[in-house]
Amino acid sequence: AVSRAPARAKGGRRAAVVRSATQDELKRLVGYKAVDDYVKSGTVIGLGTGSTAAFAVERVGQKLKSGELKDIIAIPTSIRTKEQAEALGIPLATLDTHSDIDVAIDGADEVDPQLNLVKGGGGALFREKIVEMCAKKFIVIVDESKMCAGLGPGFPVPVEIVPFCHEHTMREIAKLPALAGCEPILRLGNVANNKLDGDKPAITDNGNYIVDLKFTSPIKDPVAAGKQLKDTVGVVDHGLFTGITTAVIIAGADGITVRTP
Repeated sequence: AVSRAPARAKGGRRAAVVRSATQDELKRLVGYKAVDDYVKSGTVIGLGTGSTAAFAVERVGQKLKSGELKDIIAIPTSIRTKEQAEALGIPLATLDTHSDIDVAIDGADEVDPQLNLVKGGGGALFREKIVEMCAKKFIVIVDESKMCAGLGPGFPVPVEIVPFCHEHTMREIAKLPALAGCEPILRLGNVANNKLDGDKPAITDNGNYIVDLKFTSPIKDPVAAGKQLKDTVGVVDHGLFTGITTAVIIAGADGITVRTP
């Protein structure tokens, strides 16, 4: 996922210490805390996708190896996460056999004051959503740069669409009333980021395309926007995750904070 720089702390030695912390160190803090606080032995967990979620996966692997966690079954949300978990010896399953998930942990590209999210910068939004909708608790892990006043302008909203007649589907998306003013851009190159790093359409784990919707002003009604996208023929799913967040663990200038709805 594309990340903005963390906000600077104010004043004194602590500010210097926080500024010296790399974004990876902040991601590790929240990834580890989510596992330490919410993952218990004998549970089914959803493992997210992306640079922050990878630290949560790493922590699960550590605690299984040490014996601190036992009898965990994990549901990965992408091929990348599946491969990381397998390398760490984490037992895996799918929703087909385990659709009752105790907790899912994942990152986000933007978080608004109502804890609605934009996700999908890493191209795994459909698998993330289908798993996280099944979780009793959904824990979001971010650094403070991901917090925003409104979804849209700070990070394009990814939408997974079928390749068939994709240009038509992109035009239909641009006409949706709740997404007025958006600019749909077909993701090219590497599916795991929204940078222009290739000339062929990026392909998701499901064999589909990603369209990134650029906005110049915040989406007024993310719930309506999500419904209109979902009702559009050709759209598989979208990166607006509304009303499902249990808690957001945020690493920032003042240390780690936790926000709940």
